[in-house]
Amino acid sequence: MATIGVLALQGDFREHREMLEGMGVLSGEVRTSRDLDGVQGLIIPGGESTTIVKLLRTSGLLEVLQRRAREGFPIWGTCAGMILLANRLDETGLLALQVMDITVRRNAFGRQVDSFETDLPVAGLTGGPFRAIFIRAPIIEAVGPGVEVLARLPDGRPVAARQDHLLATAFHPELTRDTRLHRFFVERIVGQSV
Repeated sequence: MATIGVLALQGDFREHREMLEGMGVLSGEVRTSRDLDGVQGLIIPGGESTTIVKLLRTSGLLEVLQRRAREGFPIWGTCAGMILLANRLDETGLLALQVMDITVRRNAFGRQVDSFETDLPVAGLTGGPFRAIFIRAPIIEAVGPGVEVLARLPDGRPVAARQDHLLATAFHPELTRDTRLHRFFVERIVGQSV
């Protein structure tokens, strides 16, 4: 049975843990590099990306996660987590792990009051569209050749992507009751059955 770590420095890490545990998947909060021992994958939750980057640096986790990601460690970034994975950001962003070949624009839809929900077809998910919740969300502006776009808004802009062992979503699957993306991460990215 896989144990999935959830970065617990800031943001909505509790909701990811509740989702995983509701599926019968063991989870643990990751705050130090020692917390990565025994976890087979990591979810970086939504939150405030600049704050998370600063906390990653002070905790010593930034370099450890960057190295592990480059070695093939499975990581899923949601919202702010997607920003942390990106190789390139708009001028308002602060680069962090730089392990996924995507260009990301922070707060692409505006302020908190501009948050929205929409139904999205997601490649690799059966059972119809996924109800995606966007809260001060980023957008993927460009992808490299090794990146597979999994979901797009109706206007064609990518909002979910995969690159080998890395998964990124601009929205918040943990705020729904739909476990399909968490199951996708555990089964398809981490390689463990649920």
